[in-house]
Amino acid sequence: MSGRLEGKVAVITGAARGQGRSHSVRLAEEGCDIIAIDWCRNIDSNVYAQANAADLAETVRLVEALGRRIVPIVADVRERSEMFAAVKKGVDALGHLDIVIAQAGIAPLGPDVPVQGFIDSVSIMFSGILNTIDASLSYLSAGASIVATGSVAGLMQGATNAPGMGPGGAGYSHAKRAVARLGHDLAFQLAPHSIRMNVVHPTNCSTDMLFSEPMYKSFRPDLENPTKEDAMLAFPAMQAMPIPYVEPIDISNAIVFLCSDEARYITGMQFRIDGGALLTSSTSGAPA
Repeated sequence: MSGRLEGKVAVITGAARGQGRSHSVRLAEEGCDIIAIDWCRNIDSNVYAQANAADLAETVRLVEALGRRIVPIVADVRERSEMFAAVKKGVDALGHLDIVIAQAGIAPLGPDVPVQGFIDSVSIMFSGILNTIDASLSYLSAGASIVATGSVAGLMQGATNAPGMGPGGAGYSHAKRAVARLGHDLAFQLAPHSIRMNVVHPTNCSTDMLFSEPMYKSFRPDLENPTKEDAMLAFPAMQAMPIPYVEPIDISNAIVFLCSDEARYITGMQFRIDGGALLTSSTSGAPA
């Protein structure tokens, strides 16, 4: 039985672990070959460790175990020239490109983070997405699908200046708001070419980003050194449904749908996988 993405090729950024790895494996399960891009280095403004070469190798192992091809590439999404070279290398190896999943991200949270944290957040989570799309666009044709990762944090009023967020948190929210707007405006430009673009907006997601000291402090600014257990008491309050977070597979399943022919006329969508988190906010969630 053929998968829903049989014979397609996807470029995925942030593919070494977390949501990126989940998307790589889930798309491979549906018959897709993968161009897996990750920088595999730490970023000074981001306190918790980023993915490394061993993480990317594990993504490769998992995809190849499914009988699919994968091209791992180390590149910095902030660097336009690196992204053009990375996508070209992947397309040269796999022959074509049908899907773009632009989702590399960081969360340099905390009041002690320097202003550079704002720049790093926006550079990776907005400029990085734009660079990924730019590097991919010339290879895409009718029927192609682009999905960028936003966040409900970018759709909620007041998220930018929440206690404990700091410059990096402000940059995170700023970038995610910009991605929402990009998904709306670029989808309109791509529609005459039958290329679709949508944005997925997760709530708290069970990854290394969520389970990190800066994130614990952002959820529990009332405590000097909050633990995971302390933060777990605050996580469920963000969603209308009685859950602390969603799993990466929940985002991956939505992306499979958005990239499949089942969604062939869905474009410009702000697709929330948030357990009703935005229902608890006073904003409608429409891109500003």
